[in-house]
Amino acid sequence: MGRINVLSFAVANLIAAGEVVDRPSSVIKELLENSIDSGATQITVEIKNGGITYMRVSDNGCGIEAEDLPIAIKRHATSKIKTSDDLMKILTLGFRGEALAAIASVSDLRIISKPADAHYGAMVEAHGGEIVEYSEQAARNGTTVIVENLFANIPARRKFLKRDATEASAIATIVEKIALSHPEIAFRFISDSSVKLETPGDGKLENVIYIVMGKQMKDAMIYVNSELNDIKVEGYIGRSDIVKSNRNYQNFFINNRFIKSKLAMAAIEQAYTSYLPPEKFPCCVLNLTINPSTVDINVHPTKLEVKFANEKPVFEAIYHTVKTALEENTTRPEIIIGTRKEETPSRITAEQFRTIADARPVSNAFAPIYNTRSEQMVEQIKYTEAPIVTEQIINEQNIKVTETTNTSIDLGLELIDKSITESDQKFIERCANLSDEDFQKLSGEDFSKCYQIYIQHYNTATPIEDDEVYEEEINTPVATVESPIPVYRIVGEVFNSYLIVEREDKMLIIDKHAAHERIIFEKNKQMMKQKEPSSQILIAPIEIMLTSAEIAVVNDYLADFEKLGFKLQTKKYSILIYSIPTELSSCDVQDTLATMINRIKDGLGNAKLTRDILFEKALYQASCKAAIKAGREYVEAHTEWIVEQLMKIPDITFCPHGRPVAMELSKRNLDHQFERT
Repeated sequence: MGRINVLSFAVANLIAAGEVVDRPSSVIKELLENSIDSGATQITVEIKNGGITYMRVSDNGCGIEAEDLPIAIKRHATSKIKTSDDLMKILTLGFRGEALAAIASVSDLRIISKPADAHYGAMVEAHGGEIVEYSEQAARNGTTVIVENLFANIPARRKFLKRDATEASAIATIVEKIALSHPEIAFRFISDSSVKLETPGDGKLENVIYIVMGKQMKDAMIYVNSELNDIKVEGYIGRSDIVKSNRNYQNFFINNRFIKSKLAMAAIEQAYTSYLPPEKFPCCVLNLTINPSTVDINVHPTKLEVKFANEKPVFEAIYHTVKTALEENTTRPEIIIGTRKEETPSRITAEQFRTIADARPVSNAFAPIYNTRSEQMVEQIKYTEAPIVTEQIINEQNIKVTETTNTSIDLGLELIDKSITESDQKFIERCANLSDEDFQKLSGEDFSKCYQIYIQHYNTATPIEDDEVYEEEINTPVATVESPIPVYRIVGEVFNSYLIVEREDKMLIIDKHAAHERIIFEKNKQMMKQKEPSSQILIAPIEIMLTSAEIAVVNDYLADFEKLGFKLQTKKYSILIYSIPTELSSCDVQDTLATMINRIKDGLGNAKLTRDILFEKALYQASCKAAIKAGREYVEAHTEWIVEQLMKIPDITFCPHGRPVAMELSKRNLDHQFERT
């Protein structure tokens, strides 16, 4: 008897549904995309119990014709494409015709819709993919989709859903991402009868950033808008003083579609190379407008992954847009005296704590899973102090948190130690399972510990998938523009490290070592850019073994390598190097050339760009060694020269290692502290 079975339509439909719908947030994503495709300008999302028992998405879009409603929940039924040629120019968010069919097969589904030109609407109801009712109904213009009892017919899948608070948090993240991609649409998100998010729909991205990310993030953003290689890059990037320990705040969109792209992450992070401290990541909200025929979004059912016909133009467009904006930015970090209202709450509930606890596996509840670089991250965080908490009342029951000068010793190490103790695991599980009332009755020590955990992981609980390390660094030389020197006065120096300068209504506190280091770095970078490439002939040729793919790259870019000062000859399995650029040491030629070839092969820039990046990287250490040292006394003329150079080049704001060069303290802030009006 044969062993191969032809699955029934019902079973096959359930399997296919698993590709599209794996949790409530994926249902909301698909429904929101349909609403946007319908031309809606107002969309409301409502959920109950994390979306497991109830989800509703309503819009004022074009609506669905009454006769089309029963067809809409069939597989591969769509109004967005007709022929295979349409797949080459997809501009809609949905196009496969699988979303409603997948949702209907694993839930109780109701769709109520009315086109604007229809006298009445219609309603279709389906349970487990089978239509149980279809009727005419009074309705407003647009479409409302109600999903109840998700996975009720698949108990095995339902038991893998997380707590309601965790599922609600995942839905909130989806709504936020889509709201950022369409600022022209007014979104409203309601969770358990509480409005969690509401955007104005005025088309201003900065207003959505304010609502989603907060005022501090919005104020620290730089607007970018440029076009390169027929790719338009527009949006906002975070200044160098607003960085995160993960990539949760990196938002990329292709033609207003939210995506996850390793290429885009690599491009922006390498543009920030000489502006950020190690193991820190920039923030951004960037939309790429690109010819749809050059990008394939039909890679995965979730439509989060994309493939580009040519990755190099995309990489260069993002990189140069971000790099140019950073070079032109002249804003320096501001010193705020006194306390500023924190973004983290002063008291937490059991539901908030569960959201943090659920984001980590039980076997290692404190180990961050949003970054796969666990080995490096643990070593980094072990010696990073957690936020200092001064004595304060943190809830209505007068529970106090006493001052901690280094919480990485008594708490921080436990939070990231991969070998977390069994008692710590039990503590998290016990606290996460408490009701709100019992949670607030925790002892002062236990509540303080929960509060510290929440602060440390606040807004970092959303996992990032496919997160990889991009160790290569890109830093294309950009011309430094000198400005007219403003009126300033050098007040003095403190601790033989910091220069105090008065300028207009602000006081600058300058780190003389960091400033001198960046000045040297910029001068050397400019010299390297202006100098004509020259070669040095090697006494004996150097042979490098390469793969056939790498040799093909050398042959394709041989003329470009020669323009940079290389003289190469390709063989079957290797290349011979006869001449190298004068700036390059013979002992470094093998690693440098191999890196350049691999970068070009992987689509991360052309030969000249890669060469400039690698050569500029060598300037980092040289600039640091050549700069004056903090804590030492120098002649007054030397420090005066540093200040003068800094005033000439206002866009020098961070040293090549990402530390601030200078910080500002406004007269207004000082007057406020001294109660002067």
